[in-house]
Amino acid sequence: MPNRVRTLLLADDDRAVLLRRVRARGAPAREVERARIVLLAADGVPGVRIAERVGCSEPTVIRWRSRFAEDGLAGLVDEPRSGKPPTIDQAVRDEILSVTLTEPPVELGITHWSSRLLADRLRRDGKQVSHSTVARVWRQFGIQPHRLGTFKFSTDPELEAKIRDVVGLYLDPPEKAVVLCVDEKSQIQALDRTAPILPLRPGLPESRTHDYVRHGTTTLFAALEVATGKVTDACYQRHRHQEFLRFLKQVATAYPRVALHVVCDNYAAHKHPAVTAWLARNPRITMHFTPTSGSWLNLVEVFFGIITRQAIRRGTFTSIADLESAIEIYIDAWNERAQPFTWTKDADTILAKATHPKNRKTNTASETRH
Repeated sequence: MPNRVRTLLLADDDRAVLLRRVRARGAPAREVERARIVLLAADGVPGVRIAERVGCSEPTVIRWRSRFAEDGLAGLVDEPRSGKPPTIDQAVRDEILSVTLTEPPVELGITHWSSRLLADRLRRDGKQVSHSTVARVWRQFGIQPHRLGTFKFSTDPELEAKIRDVVGLYLDPPEKAVVLCVDEKSQIQALDRTAPILPLRPGLPESRTHDYVRHGTTTLFAALEVATGKVTDACYQRHRHQEFLRFLKQVATAYPRVALHVVCDNYAAHKHPAVTAWLARNPRITMHFTPTSGSWLNLVEVFFGIITRQAIRRGTFTSIADLESAIEIYIDAWNERAQPFTWTKDADTILAKATHPKNRKTNTASETRH
């Protein structure tokens, strides 16, 4: 009589957890292997077949199937190992750090070290080092060669004055006046997918096709009121000085008979002679420009980041009108729940990081980060 395969009992919640482990990017290989073993066993697959499909031995299948049957998900975690934790010789650690912090040889044709390439290089020099040892040293000292940060120096000759001006508006706004942060977010694409989106489900993220159809672009002009967090907006097909001036007039109408202090960047359209002439005829509106390469000082950029994440990036739009309607709906809802952003850094703190090293009295390099 043939042996019957005992199906492993698996609760729906546990199945969802194991499926997430299998599908997660960057999950440890041992966790994925154990999750696959349990899932296949729960589907009634024989141990020999599981071993073939997972690529492990049959005793390994028996071990993790039994561990799960006894302890559930907790049984799939490695038990504490006895004995002294592995140690790395100080000389080996120093050598790993020294080589890591130098540029790789030109003949390797690489821009940065990987743990395997570095371990191979050290072994050629007579050091018995594995790639896992290199990785442990990197983790210990917080070294991540694969990551890359960016920075940009501001060369604006009026850097300090502009930072103090803008930050002063945030921390000590003028009385009986409104402070607005204005900018435009251009080239917002109306993208539609070539197949219906698969909705979010337990254990499965929302899914969509990689390919898409473009239906054009729009530009969002926004004025964020610093005191309340509310946004005045408009969408135009272009972002020339004509559109900027039209939006300024819209903002002026939205805030009648009150002094307006407008923070914006140095985009040419913001300083066009037509804009300057209109401002001269409307002295209640004062422009405050951020330093060059300093648009991060403009609080409306925070709002642009939020609307991009929450309404635009994952949206599907069949036309420009559809996209602009979605933006309008989002901003109406935003204004219903709006709260002001809190600016926490004073000008001196910012200047300590934003000043080019050549203009610093100390030798500490600093930069403006995006």
